Amino acid sequence: MGAAMRRIHVGNALSAFGLGFTVPYLYVYVAQVRGLGAMTAGLVLAVFAVAALIVLPFAGRAIVRRGPLPVLLVALVTAAVGALSLGLSSSAATVLVSASTLGAGQAVMQPALATMIVDCSTMENRSRAFATQFFLQNLGLGVGGLIGGHLVDPTKAGSFVLLFAIEAAMFLLLVVVMATVRMPRAPRVDGAQASAKGSWKQLMGNRAMVQLCVLGFVLFFACYGQFESGLSAYGVEAAGISTSALGTALAANTLVIVIAQFAVLRFVERRKRSRVIASVGLIWAVAWAVAGYAGLGNGSQAMATAAFISTYALFGLGESLLSPTLAPLVADLAPAGLAGQYNSAFALVKQLALAVGPAVGGPLGASLHGPYIVIFLLVSLGITVLAVRLGRQLTEVQNQPSLARSRVVVQADPAAEQAPAHA
Repeated sequence: MGAAMRRIHVGNALSAFGLGFTVPYLYVYVAQVRGLGAMTAGLVLAVFAVAALIVLPFAGRAIVRRGPLPVLLVALVTAAVGALSLGLSSSAATVLVSASTLGAGQAVMQPALATMIVDCSTMENRSRAFATQFFLQNLGLGVGGLIGGHLVDPTKAGSFVLLFAIEAAMFLLLVVVMATVRMPRAPRVDGAQASAKGSWKQLMGNRAMVQLCVLGFVLFFACYGQFESGLSAYGVEAAGISTSALGTALAANTLVIVIAQFAVLRFVERRKRSRVIASVGLIWAVAWAVAGYAGLGNGSQAMATAAFISTYALFGLGESLLSPTLAPLVADLAPAGLAGQYNSAFALVKQLALAVGPAVGGPLGASLHGPYIVIFLLVSLGITVLAVRLGRQLTEVQNQPSLARSRVVVQADPAAEQAPAHA
């Protein structure tokens, strides 16, 4: 990695580390510590998604016109202000405003950092760069959550203020780190393409990108959109999973990602991306079947708990396959200079899925246990079908970047053979 890429990865780790301090405890903080009730806490969680949906369409245009680094610095300062004010807020109005500020900053960070990775990488090493990013994000979230859990005290509001202050400090530290990054000169687009209408029109005319966005929505809807809503509700209501076991399941998910990420990377790099994504659909279908056994089977409670933890572990395996596949594919589909627009569009699709997923999965997982499992098992199989269809829209190199390296080697061989004769 070059110096710029190293700083970008440090930035990813720091931002995830800061988020890990507060994300697991946000509901408890608003509902119980500040005494604002469950409804306000639910609104706060919804505000994060709404803020992201509002700012992301503009973020892509800003990244295209100004570059990802200035946009990232503004987003970091915005997030730091939102985090600190959220820790100091005591009324419902100030909590909601602070949450929207924090959510807007967090949302813009994602496509800005992704575009910086694109600008500092090539098609050949991009999968490894995004795999490293995903690894560090999960590691940072896990370590931050672990430390935050030891610092927080639900009976003392001051302990939560400390958590939010640490989160704000991480964002500001990231501003210092990112300000030293020397980005390579990225290609720029003309005024017509950089306009909001022109860039979105070009994106919507890219059939492969449109199909990838549809596939991305289904992926995030069936996985991340269920983690802390439908699947956890199903585990508690249908499988009788305790809260401690639920925490263990989430930890198992992170552990599998950390362990498997680089182990599967060599496997992913040698195969077609569409087939890798299709295999994720099959793995997740097995995960939902195992979850069905946990809640609908007749085994012991210990077996149900083990099966439920295995479900989250299988989801983690699928995630480790997706991280070096999805984001690099978005970048490779983007025309020169429009990577920021494409990254923002894909982040917008992700946020839509994360907003719709809990709204659909939560009630189903809590009450309609059998239909919930069947529906999401079929959705997972649908991922496989959509991935195969997407593969038909991709060029050979887009679908399997390793072919570009092998072709370069083949073309270089004759010249290498002639070199001794010239000498």
